[in-house]
Amino acid sequence: MEGGSPLDFNTITDLFLQRNMIREATSFLLDVLKPNLPEHAMLQTKVLEINLVTFPNVADAILANGMFTHYDRPRIAQLCEKAGLYIRAIQHYTDLSDIKRVIINTHAIEPQSLVEFFGTLSKEWALDCMKELLLVNMRGNLQIVVQVAKEFAEQLGMDNCVKLFEQFKSFEGLFFFLGAYMSTSEDPEIHFKYVEAAAKTGQIKEVERITRESSVYEPERMKNFLMEAKLPDARPLINVCDRFNFVPDLTHYLYTNNMLRYIEGYVQKVNPSNSALVVGQLLDDECAEDFIKNLILSVRSLIPVEPLVEEVEKRNRLRLLTQFLEHLVSEGSQDVHVHNALGKIIIDTNNNPEHFLTTNPFYDSRVVGKYCEKRDPTLAVVAYKRGLCDEELIAVTAKNSLFKLQARYVVERMEPELWAIVLTPENEYRRQLIDQVVSTALPESKNPDQVSVTVKAFMTADLPHELIELLEKIVLQNSAFSGNPNLQNLLILTAIKADKTRVMDYVNRLDNFDGPAVGEIAVGSELYEEAFAIFKKFNLNVPAVNVLLDNINSIPRAVEFANRVEEPEVWSQVGKAQLREDLLSDAIASFIRAGDGSQFHEVIRASERVDAYADLVEYLLMVRKTVKDPKVDQELVYAYAKIDKLDAIEEFIALPNVANLQSVGDRLFDEELYEAARIIFQHISNWGRLASTLVKLQQFQAAVDAARKANSARVWKEVCFACVDAEEFRLAQICGLNIIVQVDDMEEVSDYYQNRGRFDEVMSLMESGLGLERAHMGIFTELGSLYARYRPEKLMEHLKLFSTRINIPKLIRVCDEQQHWKELTFLYITYDEFDNASTTIMSHSPEAWEHAQFKDVVVKVANLEIYYRAILFYLQEHPDLINDLLTVLAPRVDHTRVVDLMRKSGNLPLVKPYLVTVQSVNVAAVNEALNNLYIEEEDYDRLRESIDMHDNFDQISLAQRIEKHELLEFRRIAAFIYKMCGRWRQSLALSKSDKLYKDAMETASQSGDRELAEELLNYFLEEDKKECFASCLYTCYDLLRPDVVVELAWLNNMQDYVMPYLIQFVREYSTKVDELMKDKEAAKKEVEKKAKEEKEVIAQANMYQTLMPLALPAPPMPGGGMDGGAFGGAPPMPAYGMPPMY
Repeated sequence: MEGGSPLDFNTITDLFLQRNMIREATSFLLDVLKPNLPEHAMLQTKVLEINLVTFPNVADAILANGMFTHYDRPRIAQLCEKAGLYIRAIQHYTDLSDIKRVIINTHAIEPQSLVEFFGTLSKEWALDCMKELLLVNMRGNLQIVVQVAKEFAEQLGMDNCVKLFEQFKSFEGLFFFLGAYMSTSEDPEIHFKYVEAAAKTGQIKEVERITRESSVYEPERMKNFLMEAKLPDARPLINVCDRFNFVPDLTHYLYTNNMLRYIEGYVQKVNPSNSALVVGQLLDDECAEDFIKNLILSVRSLIPVEPLVEEVEKRNRLRLLTQFLEHLVSEGSQDVHVHNALGKIIIDTNNNPEHFLTTNPFYDSRVVGKYCEKRDPTLAVVAYKRGLCDEELIAVTAKNSLFKLQARYVVERMEPELWAIVLTPENEYRRQLIDQVVSTALPESKNPDQVSVTVKAFMTADLPHELIELLEKIVLQNSAFSGNPNLQNLLILTAIKADKTRVMDYVNRLDNFDGPAVGEIAVGSELYEEAFAIFKKFNLNVPAVNVLLDNINSIPRAVEFANRVEEPEVWSQVGKAQLREDLLSDAIASFIRAGDGSQFHEVIRASERVDAYADLVEYLLMVRKTVKDPKVDQELVYAYAKIDKLDAIEEFIALPNVANLQSVGDRLFDEELYEAARIIFQHISNWGRLASTLVKLQQFQAAVDAARKANSARVWKEVCFACVDAEEFRLAQICGLNIIVQVDDMEEVSDYYQNRGRFDEVMSLMESGLGLERAHMGIFTELGSLYARYRPEKLMEHLKLFSTRINIPKLIRVCDEQQHWKELTFLYITYDEFDNASTTIMSHSPEAWEHAQFKDVVVKVANLEIYYRAILFYLQEHPDLINDLLTVLAPRVDHTRVVDLMRKSGNLPLVKPYLVTVQSVNVAAVNEALNNLYIEEEDYDRLRESIDMHDNFDQISLAQRIEKHELLEFRRIAAFIYKMCGRWRQSLALSKSDKLYKDAMETASQSGDRELAEELLNYFLEEDKKECFASCLYTCYDLLRPDVVVELAWLNNMQDYVMPYLIQFVREYSTKVDELMKDKEAAKKEVEKKAKEEKEVIAQANMYQTLMPLALPAPPMPGGGMDGGAFGGAPPMPAYGMPPMY
């Protein structure tokens, strides 16, 4: 209702109610209360009260729609409770007691709505309401409580829900509640509670399923509960006990509760592998043997024998299994545990146990032998022997003093590891065993392998005296093994080790031992005479003479022995021994007698030690007849050189030979035998080494010729350096020109010359090298370095001529060291090192500075600081050229910093041309500096131009400085600056004080300040400036108010001056009114169009019909029709009839 309604909604509602027009009142109120305003709270309550009393279903629909929020909720809650709308009542009540009173009417509340309502309560209130429901009618409300617990278990807490059901002992509710979480929960307590509830409610199948499938519950607790519950079906308990190894407890429970069929079912169908535990527990419970036997036979091959035997044997009831075991054997069982058990029974019954132990291939010897130890040790020995149970057999025979059986077993076993065990010093029965081996076991043996293993075992155990005793009995007493070579060897070797006094006797008495091997061992044991006797006995002359030479150290006995046997090998050994003793002549004679040329290496070394090369020549000539070795020929040449037989050398190398003449020549050169070396190098055309040799012989021209043939940098350097040292500079330059073309060697040559003070010669060498075809950058660079050090007057010319062919960085270092600043600057510029060039010029300006050059260089530097150093440099040394420099640097320098430098040094006017040039970049410091200069020079035209074109400066400060200047134009500029800065009053005041009325009017117009413009207008009237008044009306036309203007004109009798303004004003405003009228018409048409569209939308809406039955339409309201409410426009309603019930 636009513009506000003059009617009272409450009065209209009362009028409807007085005529019992409930539907119309409801329709009216729903329409007018659409905005849901707080001031309509009473009307909202009223419409709900009316319908709760008359049409509760309509009130329920209104509440469900949620269109009202400001009504009296406690009042409506009471009415909802009375009307039977319990769900609405509990939604509106805010007191727990009220909610609990209403909520128990579950018969009249839709369950899903009630469940959803619980989601709006706090945890404590929800639990109290659930408790109330169970307390009032547990059977009827249990399903709702369970549903609430399921939906909101996370908010309420699982433990609280469980405690609630347990408090009322509602296992059925607990069962249904926990059943929803069994598939996802891993809480042992929940699983246990669920099983407990299922058991209490008779859900045996569910108990069986959970115990079978769940892996979360606590086994011990579950087992105890199921036993205490004594369910008629034992399968849940069987599941728990079988899965978690409680089989004895299960068996005891089933047997004591006379549930034997479950025992049979478990063993036969569930888990036959646990039959042993079942049988053991039944024996503990003193069950009848017939039942146990039948139980075992019922599963037969499915039952594991080992645990069954173990359980029965622990209870000394092994005979109980006789029938079962025999049945398995008859079926062909080879199970070791079956035969172990059967063997134990046979041993206990003494039913020919030896036959079983020796013939049965399936029992475990260790198990049965252990079983026999306390019953009959001999049977244990039989069992252990059959199974090769060494440790067990040794232990039982030692314990029972059966050492003869032990000795026979060890000898027959032929196992070194077993011998090591029984012969260890820690064995307290070792002596008894050895006695039985020596006296009984080994003499009885006819097997040589047994003897061999036994002997080795004694050797390994380090029992030499016992071994000698054993071997003497076998070898020296005409036994079957007397002629055995191995035993004879072993007897002698053992004697060598244990009793050396018997060795010579054994050597003389025995003939079938291994002489070479035993002899070597005797030598190793320092039995040299016995070894010599053995070698002589077996005609081993070379080993025999070696014993005399190497061990007995008797060369005369060796020479005598060699003369007797006359064997070349023996003489050769004698020669070697003589050679070791430096008996060179005797050794050479022995080698010649032996015809042995193989020892020439040792002979050569010995000849070198004693410096006896004449004898060596004789020996080497003999060796060359049989040996073609380069070493021989080389040493022969060397020996000729040592004894100064140069003609023999020339003759030898002219003949065919295999000597490495290069190696020989090097050796001769190293030992300063230069003439012999010259012959060798000249023969093999090794010009490099020949040149070196000729240098040593001071034959320089020949050395240069040889170097030219060698054409090697090393050789050229060697000859060159030698010529320099000998002051043969012509020959040295010839060599040098061949060296300096190699970059790597050039500096070495230069340094060699310089170190010896030959500066002119080295520069001459380098200058000659410039014209070489292979001249490289290093030559030009090195010559430049030499000029810098020794001929600086030639340096600049050299640099300019060859700047592209020199190594500039290297020459830069040299020029810096030698302080050639002009040349250094040139090099920096050439190398594009403009920073260093600029720095050098400024640091050494007397020698290096040139203005044009410096300008070209400084603009190319990378370090910006150099710019400012250059400015200061010019200020100090060349102030007349500073503007020229600044003009060049202008694009690169920070103008603010330049201004600061000039200001601090007091030279700002000096750089005014520069400042004018760079002012176009509009830098504050430049603008301010120029403005100050213009003020000092009273050049107001330039100042005004500067301010107009460049606004980046402290404008207020400048205006304050010049507003009191004695020149009018400067004050005018101050007013202009104030105007630029928006300080209109200050600008206006300056203009008025200087009578610059045009400037004042322009300032007022540009300010946009109506008050300022009217003040100026009053000023003109006060000063009786009628023309200025008229001019101001047009200048400030947009700012002045017409009424003020007309009033001022009328008061001051200036109607004629104001008339043009009025004409213009009337024309402008008439135009604006015409435009506004057009806009209004267009807006009106747009509003009518929108109203028409809204009516069409309202006509199509039908939301109210979904809320209540049809009713008569309300009378039209004054001032407009009824808009559609939250339910849409109200359709026509009949005047009679009750609304239908939903």
